[in-house]
Amino acid sequence: MDKTKRIKNIKLFVLDMDGTIYLGENVLPGALEFVREARASGRRVVFFTNNASRNPQNYVDKLDRMGFGASRSDVVTAGDVTIEFLKRHRPGKKVYLVGTKALERSFIENGIELCEKADIVVTSFDTELTYEKLVIACDLIRGGAEYLCTHPDFNCPTETGFIPDSGSIAALVTASTGVKPKYFGKPYRETADMISELFGTPFKETAVVGDRLYTDIALGKNNGLLSILVLTGETHAEDVNESNAPDIILDGIGDITKYF
Repeated sequence: MDKTKRIKNIKLFVLDMDGTIYLGENVLPGALEFVREARASGRRVVFFTNNASRNPQNYVDKLDRMGFGASRSDVVTAGDVTIEFLKRHRPGKKVYLVGTKALERSFIENGIELCEKADIVVTSFDTELTYEKLVIACDLIRGGAEYLCTHPDFNCPTETGFIPDSGSIAALVTASTGVKPKYFGKPYRETADMISELFGTPFKETAVVGDRLYTDIALGKNNGLLSILVLTGETHAEDVNESNAPDIILDGIGDITKYF
């Protein structure tokens, strides 16, 4: 099936944010036009980011400010997926969180108890990271606490370059403890299942659009969603090979509209 037919069959577009529709405070070319045309054609657009450093409402506010017109139901983060897992599969367990104040608020608002004597350690993209947090987390994991991580991204793209992300912090914790976490966010099955449940769209009618091969594109490849790589963020064309190749490669998200 050619690109036009594959894209015409899509009812739900799951868009990455950093490096896909914007960089920092800069909207990427064609992003606003794509969202407007997708919605006008009757398709659903949702914004999914592995970046769990902010409260989801922060993303809603940013998307509105940039002109995308999003509501809370349009935004899903790796933090949301992790919280949902804890609520469904670890009810009542105490958590030590290595994350921002904004992520802490999301956990608390969802009834998850945060403390230093915890059953579970969760690490994330913590732009407020301290050495003390790392020491507590590693001590708990060595003592037998379960180790979870919101998402595996090593770097977060910004308008001035890359900064260390959640996967880099997790790598440090693993190097110290020898324990690898259970990851959430993209590209893991829990995320694909949650998207399908939330929006009622089968995988074959869902496309994931993003700039990272090992998260965005792998989410599609691993779970039967159409994968569309845009070359506006982390990935360059020369990074693509036979094993990681997406279904479709485009220079930018605005190029999708010509296939509607």
